[in-house]
Amino acid sequence: MAGAPGFTVYLITDRRLFAGATLLYEAVEAALQAGIRAVQLREKDLPLREMLAMAYRLREITVRHGARLLVNDRIDVAMAVAADGVHLGRESMPAGAARKVVGEGMLIGVSTHSVAEARDAEREGADFVTLGPVYRTASKLRYGPPLGTDVLVQAKAAVAVPVFAIGGITQEKITEVREAGADGVAVISAILGPDDVKSSAGEFMRLMT
Repeated sequence: MAGAPGFTVYLITDRRLFAGATLLYEAVEAALQAGIRAVQLREKDLPLREMLAMAYRLREITVRHGARLLVNDRIDVAMAVAADGVHLGRESMPAGAARKVVGEGMLIGVSTHSVAEARDAEREGADFVTLGPVYRTASKLRYGPPLGTDVLVQAKAAVAVPVFAIGGITQEKITEVREAGADGVAVISAILGPDDVKSSAGEFMRLMT
């Protein structure tokens, strides 16, 4: 295992929120300027070459700000751009197999949707898990109804690795998920959606400090 992730706000990209990749890069840069220290490149519907180009660009930006870059699912892309980690989903390579490929120095995050899945991810060697959807959100409808914060409490009691709340996380929900034990939050639209990304990212950082 690569150890503690070293961040509390996990920014996940969604280029569909922007009219072009350049605007996404500018938004990510603004979030990093506000103190965000981890970005997940999640554009899993992109063809390989386009995802690789995006990964190289985000690697440049994250290095400049001393932030970590993780790549969703594509271990080959993560290794090609010297990313800091990979993030694995339900249908990805299991964490144990991924560890054999990436070695001990790369972070492995795993998306989980129940306490049992969080336990499995930890057993397979995940460095941290995201758990959700905690609240209702359009991007997570395929994973079923919201879990609520009670499942966060249960997951924290069941695993030792950090647990990041995901799904419908807004600034107004931070106190609730922190009280439930969440070590961090994973966010897309609540940071990237507002016109002033730097301000929204800064407020998340303030609330999670």
